[in-house]
Amino acid sequence: MEAFLQNSKIIFRIIKETTPSLYLIISLITEPPKRIKMKEMNIAYLSSAYLAPVEYYTKLLAYDKVFVEQYDHYIKQTYRNRCTIAGPSGELALSIPTVKPDTLKCPMKDIRISDHGNWRHLHWNAIESAYNNTPFFEYYKDDFRPFYEKKYEFLIDFNEELCRMVCELIDIHPTIERTSEYKMEFAPGESDFREVIHPKKDFREVDKEFVPQPYYQVFESKLGFLPNLSIIDLLFNMGPESLLVLSGERYTNG
Repeated sequence: MEAFLQNSKIIFRIIKETTPSLYLIISLITEPPKRIKMKEMNIAYLSSAYLAPVEYYTKLLAYDKVFVEQYDHYIKQTYRNRCTIAGPSGELALSIPTVKPDTLKCPMKDIRISDHGNWRHLHWNAIESAYNNTPFFEYYKDDFRPFYEKKYEFLIDFNEELCRMVCELIDIHPTIERTSEYKMEFAPGESDFREVIHPKKDFREVDKEFVPQPYYQVFESKLGFLPNLSIIDLLFNMGPESLLVLSGERYTNG
């Protein structure tokens, strides 16, 4: 028996060296491959957001697929039409005015942008004033300026195109789709952040998986580090290293 096994090993070695394809066939017959356990897809549900905070973009990076809600009832004073940047005096909220809907329960997909108050000019001036002295504002400003010159009818379209461009600049490639209905129940592997990522909620309490990584901020010596500002704060201060910060790699200043 031992002689037979020894001879079989020799024959297999000869076949492997001379006829690899035949060896592969024999191997599959004699030792079928083990069943591969498929990795469960992780899915996140997010609200639409205007220049969303860093927390939002960590979800775009971490999850296999992201659904952006378009059937939720529009609520003011959320990230849907508001972002927070760092000015010389501290945090500054920028809000996009919207056309008052005919009903209180208007879905996000139907919310129109208002031209009231010359907001595009005001927002761009505020962004330029806040970030003109950052290391990467000059490098990226021509990518952002057209969004404050072109008129968009619907807020969700404006937010979506801005988000897509920011992802390209950071070099992340999330799979994003809009929802087809408003979902209330979620399966294992699905996470609902639609009302978790919110300017009036403390991320330390409602989103334990988000741990902000400190990075260089141009006003840090005056204001201290301000966590979870708009993604443009990270991008204009850190440029290509933004991806490392989003990935959870700790950036060491100096």
